[in-house]
Amino acid sequence: MRVGSEVEAICKKCGDVGHLVIALADRQIAKVECRECGARHRYRSVKGGSGSVRRKPAARATSSRTRTVKKKQVVEADESRPRRDFHMSDTYQVGDRVLHASFGEGVVQEVPAPAKIVVLFDDGSKTLVQGRGVK
Repeated sequence: MRVGSEVEAICKKCGDVGHLVIALADRQIAKVECRECGARHRYRSVKGGSGSVRRKPAARATSSRTRTVKKKQVVEADESRPRRDFHMSDTYQVGDRVLHASFGEGVVQEVPAPAKIVVLFDDGSKTLVQGRGVK
């Protein structure tokens, strides 16, 4: 395992399991970031294996608070633009159709930073780099 790797962990905020490793301690996963809601927290293994933390007792059912999770809208492909092969050196816009060598065809969902794009593929969304290096 290394920083930036994908890992399954339980997110207390939204309940999703897709996470990225953001910190290691003694070669064990210490912190992760949820790919769904962006929350950063200690690693909680889905299987309860190594690196898992002790669970707190369940909260009492008397709480009237409910948590609402906002789902992101899926951006549809802009059919007026041609599908492009993905290259890290190129730059992309929301709605662009890309063909990635490993992940297949996808649609750019967001540009969270100048050098990053989030692309939705058939097997889920992936954060990719853009505008790096020479073609």
